[in-house]
Amino acid sequence: MSELKKFYKIVVVLLMFLNSFIAIYGQSAESLTKENVLSVVRKASDYIANVVSYKGGYLHSYAEDFSEQYGEVPARKTQIWVQSSTPQMGDLFLDLYKVTGDKVYLEYAKKVAGALIYGQHPLGGWHYFIDFDKRGLNEWYSSVASQFIRGYEEFRYYYGNCTFDDNVTQGATAFLLHLYKETLDPAYFVPMNKALSFILMAQYPNGGWPQRYPLRYDYSHDGFDDYTSNYTLNDDAMNNTINVLIEAYEELGNEEYLEAARRGGDFLIIAQGPEQLPAWSEQYDMNIQPDWARTHEPPAFGIRQTAHTVEMLMKLFLFTGDKRYLRPVPATLKWMESSKLKVLENGVYEMARYYDPKTNLPIDFDILEEKSREGYTTFHYFASDKKPFPGRTQNVDFTRLKNDFERFSKIESGKEKEWYNKIYKKQVLSSKPNNNSILQILNSRNENGIWIENVSVQDVKLTMIKDDNRKEIRGISIKTFMNNMSKLMGYIQNSK
Repeated sequence: MSELKKFYKIVVVLLMFLNSFIAIYGQSAESLTKENVLSVVRKASDYIANVVSYKGGYLHSYAEDFSEQYGEVPARKTQIWVQSSTPQMGDLFLDLYKVTGDKVYLEYAKKVAGALIYGQHPLGGWHYFIDFDKRGLNEWYSSVASQFIRGYEEFRYYYGNCTFDDNVTQGATAFLLHLYKETLDPAYFVPMNKALSFILMAQYPNGGWPQRYPLRYDYSHDGFDDYTSNYTLNDDAMNNTINVLIEAYEELGNEEYLEAARRGGDFLIIAQGPEQLPAWSEQYDMNIQPDWARTHEPPAFGIRQTAHTVEMLMKLFLFTGDKRYLRPVPATLKWMESSKLKVLENGVYEMARYYDPKTNLPIDFDILEEKSREGYTTFHYFASDKKPFPGRTQNVDFTRLKNDFERFSKIESGKEKEWYNKIYKKQVLSSKPNNNSILQILNSRNENGIWIENVSVQDVKLTMIKDDNRKEIRGISIKTFMNNMSKLMGYIQNSK
């Protein structure tokens, strides 16, 4: 009898597996054709552009019933996010147009451009978001955006200027450049040119850039000065700026863009820490010394931005052939080896997120019970010699950085640009995705042809510390939409 029960159990498990398989792969491989995928892509694009989009722009996520919507923080229905959404959707539609030849995608890209142009600052840059109903903006800042206990301090106060944080101004500029190159329409040249002029205008004489421009000093809070005019590397602000200048120089041939990119690299060289700690800070004061930014970003040398700066210096070397950009790298690699906390798989190093400029020790912090005068959480940062280190850590692919440096150092003079083109130039064709992954994407759509999932979003109690709770909604993630559409586009590109 027990053997019979075991048999029944096996049968039940097999049936459950079969049902799951059918649910995921309900469409057979035989029906997976280029024409079918083209139809899926068009239906999804039509819905996202005509139903989800607001005036051509996009947020980060939406509740399935559109009762809630989010950018980096809870958003108004009249807002679109320039940060990580709208320009990237424009580039997606532009790529779909190039791959399929269907002009509807070009029209959707133009709608994105129209929204960005509407929200462009008179000087040429962009804020994190665009709100088409400015009458409610102050109330939203006071009742929603400023309510986080800690973190997201950039949403406590509206400066009315533009930001280089999170690839905001740079991403919008790059998209307009791409659209102009595709259409040669002067309607896009004017705002693109204004944006590039803004980037040149905002650059300090020594080559660095502030986090925000025009410069502001009017929001001191939590006992700290306004940090937004600081030289800012955090979240790749300067790296993204250099990248868009390099691309603009390649596409338009304006020497001013190349010169500004090179001066940006020169700033990175002079901002490197001292001999005993040759790393980079997330932000610097006017004496190019590590400085406070937000209350959870102390004056310290940060490992993530250090690794990204090494990558940018090597990229500048390949683009320009100037070996000056390689000179800071060996000292930094040596410091990483001596300061690592642990060696993980494949030569990845676990390191502290921050290192103290005075002692080179990892920095830890306490969250204090007391609140600032404005009512926000306060932190106490201190150098820690505890082993193992109890504070926040980040991983660095040290082996890849070291191998890249060794390869690039051996490149024959005059061959650097060939390497640059091979590594950084966007490939015309994407690699063909696995058929099973495409089937899973096709069969996980809802009746509107898009993807509904559990999306992790912020509520006003969220902070930026990793152990804080986030809330989930059932809805649409623009990031997932773009990822799925890119895979489907890869299938189309590689199908006859």
